[in-house]
Amino acid sequence: MITQKGKSSMAYPQPLSQDEIDSMSATLFAEGGIFAVRPMTVGGVAYERVFEKSAASIRDLLAAKSAEFSDRPFLVYGDERTSFGEVWARSMRFAHHLQTRYGIGPGQRVAIAMRNYPEWAMAYFGIVASGATVVPLNAWWGGDEMRDGLIRCGARLVVADEKRAAALAPAKAALDLTLIGVRGEVPQAEERLEDILNDHTLPGSPPPVAIAPDDDFCLLFTSGSTGQPKGVLLTHRSAANAVLSWHFMANLAQRLRPDFTFMPEEPASLLALPLFHVTASHSILMLSFLTGRKIVFMHKWDAREAGRLIREERVTNFLGVPTMAHDLTRNAAPGDLETLIDMTTGGAKRPEIQMKEQAARFPEKAIASGYGLTETNGLGCHITMQDFLDRPSSTGRAIPPVTTLEAFDEDGRQLRRGEVGEICVKSPATFRAYLDDEQATTAAYFEGGWFRTGDLGYVDEAGYLFIVDRKKDLIIRGGENIACLEVENALLSFPDVFEASVFAVPDATYGETVGALIYGVDGELVSLRQLEAFMRAKLAPFKVPSHYWQSAEPLPRGTTGKIDKRAIRDWARGREADLSV
Repeated sequence: MITQKGKSSMAYPQPLSQDEIDSMSATLFAEGGIFAVRPMTVGGVAYERVFEKSAASIRDLLAAKSAEFSDRPFLVYGDERTSFGEVWARSMRFAHHLQTRYGIGPGQRVAIAMRNYPEWAMAYFGIVASGATVVPLNAWWGGDEMRDGLIRCGARLVVADEKRAAALAPAKAALDLTLIGVRGEVPQAEERLEDILNDHTLPGSPPPVAIAPDDDFCLLFTSGSTGQPKGVLLTHRSAANAVLSWHFMANLAQRLRPDFTFMPEEPASLLALPLFHVTASHSILMLSFLTGRKIVFMHKWDAREAGRLIREERVTNFLGVPTMAHDLTRNAAPGDLETLIDMTTGGAKRPEIQMKEQAARFPEKAIASGYGLTETNGLGCHITMQDFLDRPSSTGRAIPPVTTLEAFDEDGRQLRRGEVGEICVKSPATFRAYLDDEQATTAAYFEGGWFRTGDLGYVDEAGYLFIVDRKKDLIIRGGENIACLEVENALLSFPDVFEASVFAVPDATYGETVGALIYGVDGELVSLRQLEAFMRAKLAPFKVPSHYWQSAEPLPRGTTGKIDKRAIRDWARGREADLSV
């Protein structure tokens, strides 16, 4: 995000003080335009500031930018290059096709099931422009998981690539699915997306359908402590407030530190994260369209290939999970990262040792990290520059100007600065509801619209957030949330397993991996090799435990009768696993 103009190495600029942020924010507000804000009540919650532009739909917010950046290259995939204008025109053709052939519009849902391709972005924009709700399915899911997601969301039209279409084939008839194929041979598909995108008889401008700002624009599934992934409903207004906040912060920083480059003249971002996650779909895809930034796709993650693409495409911004940043730090060839301004991570806490290694090897590249959740459209905190070096265990301050973070106790009372409690977020960027779960939606908020993140931490006197623990029973493996309960349920479905407890195991590559302690039926030993094979057939690969322990005794329990996970985790850390894969 930051380099000193005209220099190849430098000391980071001084951190932005809160007084500076407040003063420059007032200046940007007064100028009006895209950063104008006003008080507003949304969903019954009163907010001090909401971006006025968020009264438009995502489609209408981005439409103006398609003309402004029309001839610039937007999507790069191998030898393929597509401009902003052409991406928008193709996306709008798909929107019209959805309406005229399938009757798709507001209140309906259309799913995407594919790996990162340029067509993913065009399908996404097209579905949103039709007024429908886009449902990006996790491309790492197996067929059963995708089927369950489609049953829950009700989407019957799916844009799918070859692999995902084949996985959905057994459920196609039962769910009455219509598949639109993408790339390769997709015999299960009724038609091909490429034919629709290139059909010049369809209009290349948005269809004339009204979209309200508080209509749902996206449904994302995120793992929760209940085991079953939660469906998170995001509105046009909430997403717009998130994307505009990131844009606001970059402009604010550039004005306050003009000797450093936060906003390069020819910005380019490397896309290494999956687009079915909010970090990639929002802070890379949508933010890039809003700001005229080129996106360079990777077919799959490879640090040396990433270095080559950064060098040849003159990439300025890198955003990945900590494992990717660490991999790139260790494997980039000389000259690969010359144009790179920052290396930003999200999805999981970056180990301090990795930050120190990057600072030592690439002192001119800003270290940055973000904190956000699917329920906040990815918006939350950001930390970079000298702040990161001074406070390596912090996740930063709330991104201005519409978001506030504080710690609360169990009864919903806001705590004093420095006191540990549940971190809560108040922002017009927070989600509308969990899919078909009014009880969970209500429980997710304290009075006044404060969203409960499930993370334990504190906010210091200067406004910096420090996460100290996690209330939710989740493992974050390389940025991917894994519900312990889901893995435990799979383990318990193995006939020889009587009790199971799943927990996070620290890992130098992924941050955390999945560990499991099991107790066999009648105390008998379980064949861990057979169990591991069973789990691989049962779950997506990233959810399968990497380490197994067996207990000769029933698993320890606390005074309430619940399995004592803290004791199990501490016990396992002092012992070699019985099986590691």
